[in-house]
Amino acid sequence: MEQNYEQVPNIITGKDLDYLSDMFEWNYGVFKATKNALQQVEDSNICEILNRASELFLSNMQSVLNTLNMGGSNE
Repeated sequence: MEQNYEQVPNIITGKDLDYLSDMFEWNYGVFKATKNALQQVEDSNICEILNRASELFLSNMQSVLNTLNMGGSNE
């Protein structure tokens, strides 16, 4: 039975949670990889790029955690 809503319900479904978990894991994996690469690279330009990339991945992980902490709030 299909239910139509005038406003999106304030929930996180199991499917949403699976997707958010995947997003967090993808970003965590590449965050760790960039941090590990920083320890092995001496070129300052490459280090700067890796630092910016790791900041992006960390920001993405924080966004996922913020979404979960809001508990599905759509506001």
